[in-house]
Amino acid sequence: MAAGYYCADSENGDHVDDPSEDALFILISDLNDSDNTFVVIQPDEDEPAWFASVSVLDEGGYEIVRRDTTRREHDVTVENSRDRIAGDLIKWLAARDF
Repeated sequence: MAAGYYCADSENGDHVDDPSEDALFILISDLNDSDNTFVVIQPDEDEPAWFASVSVLDEGGYEIVRRDTTRREHDVTVENSRDRIAGDLIKWLAARDF
């Protein structure tokens, strides 16, 4: 069954349809600096208009990229708290057009 709204895919092949805040926290917690360095959240469609990604930084912490072409948004931040990242992403995702 396809995602109703969006899906999350990590570099190691993990895939979650319509992830909750807890699921995003787990995906982010599973990231490492060798073979699972990022997770991308986007609509489950061809040529999505928006996406968010979380990547592990070499010096520690995470880089969060949020991009929405329909709203002309492009935001890049650095954060250390996985709780804060997951919570902020859920709020940002809730504001997307489906």
